[in-house]
Amino acid sequence: MRDITPAEVHDRPLVDVREADEWQAGHAEGAIHIPMSEIMARIGEVPDGAAVICRSGARSGRVVAFLEQRGREAVNVAGGTVQWAAEGRPMVGSVD
Repeated sequence: MRDITPAEVHDRPLVDVREADEWQAGHAEGAIHIPMSEIMARIGEVPDGAAVICRSGARSGRVVAFLEQRGREAVNVAGGTVQWAAEGRPMVGSVD
């Protein structure tokens, strides 16, 4: 599994795997919301080469490992939305 920084996301599709309440509280602009609990059922909606993000990088790391086991290419956003917001990257709402 490969980790990237928020600055390295560039033009990769960004998939946020946090739960609905976390998403509604604030998320990266342009992210696709697919909660971790729905990844197995919605794997076809995850773009190949996606950068996967959660709050800190732990859940997204597990999702990336799952995707890789199924032959999908994905990377983990290290530090998650907390780091994304700390770097001043575009947000919808805010992350506590």
